Amino acid sequence: MKIEENSFYHVFNRGNNKSLIFYEESNYKYFLNQFQKYVLPYVDVYAYCLMPNHFHFFIQIRDKVNFEKGIKNFFISYSKSINKSYNRVGSLFQGRYKAKVINSESYYTRIITYIHQNPIKAGLASRMQDYKYSSYNSFVLDKPTLVSKKKVLEWFKDLAGFIADHQ
Repeated sequence: MKIEENSFYHVFNRGNNKSLIFYEESNYKYFLNQFQKYVLPYVDVYAYCLMPNHFHFFIQIRDKVNFEKGIKNFFISYSKSINKSYNRVGSLFQGRYKAKVINSESYYTRIITYIHQNPIKAGLASRMQDYKYSSYNSFVLDKPTLVSKKKVLEWFKDLAGFIADHQ
């Protein structure tokens, strides 16, 4: 997939053979920390969800060259850490990450809602606010976040629209 600067993407991947990529809570935190270190300087993040065997990000690329270097280093760093920590070898992820272009504002809100509803559909939580590894609570709670909260809430018109669309 050819990445374009200033374009919006749904970035996702899953574990090799649909295996786990997160084994315990510290893995989720480490994954997000490594993402912040290697990728966040070159993108705006609008939503994310980390599931036990896959992940989703909705991002806009601001710096193509550094994003491509950063995301490569991010996946290498995370994979090496997991392999070392859990005495495993081989590929953690099922091939290269996927990046689907999202090119309409109406699709922005649909992809954000889809990403946040993943844990509910998978039976990991009964309410989106109960799942710790997604960006949903970044919007409904007043706490520091890596997502571009203001822009997302504008797409949904406001917080009430955001919450209503997620029901």
